[in-house]
Amino acid sequence: MDHKPRLSVNINKVALIRNARGGDLPDLLQFAADCESFGAQGITVHPRPDQRHIRFSDLRPLKEIVTTEFNIEGYPDETFLKLMEEVVPDQCTLVPDKPSALTSDAGWDISKEKSFLSEIIQRLHQKGIRVSLFIDPVEQSCYLSKEINADRVEFYTGPYAKNFAAGQKSSIDLYSKANDICRQISLGVNAGHDLNLSNLSYFVSGMPGMMEVSIGHALICDTLYFGINNTIQMYLEKIHTGWCL
Repeated sequence: MDHKPRLSVNINKVALIRNARGGDLPDLLQFAADCESFGAQGITVHPRPDQRHIRFSDLRPLKEIVTTEFNIEGYPDETFLKLMEEVVPDQCTLVPDKPSALTSDAGWDISKEKSFLSEIIQRLHQKGIRVSLFIDPVEQSCYLSKEINADRVEFYTGPYAKNFAAGQKSSIDLYSKANDICRQISLGVNAGHDLNLSNLSYFVSGMPGMMEVSIGHALICDTLYFGINNTIQMYLEKIHTGWCL
């Protein structure tokens, strides 16, 4: 039977709270370490050019203390790529966001960016970094990701979450079909964006073999009510429930 997807906690919003007062509270490194001790199987960050949450200076200290999997997301401009070559995370997830983007809201159009991405993947592979491409659940994007030697893809799940909340559970079908293609061509699958305690189990149930879910905003919001330890247990239970369906 396939292994359960791993839970990677995106701690961007913790850094956003810290930055609001200009000090070191909450302690980002301690929060990351606590997430791991409570069962999270990865830590994700997404530094943006304006450093409004995760700062470039956070990356090296996080790499030193994260003991599970350190995943850094970002748009691959030269500044970002040089940071990746210095920090060497376990995984680098490449996203097509413009510098001014509030949050990720679409996957790569790989047919247009094929040469650009191929060169970047090769460059990151030279440092031993696993590369994941943020894509929509589109058949061509899966095949092209494999063609340019990406190790994994991360499906953008914003549309799934929106449709699920509206009662349209069939929206998972596109993801399931894309997941099946990736399994056939030996391309790893991650997923993330707007996954939460309401929609996570159903999503996992339709995605056999999925490697990882990256969850930040909803998980941090739930932490305000339940505490980080309880919240991580709740998300792990939702993953387990979906995996067993």
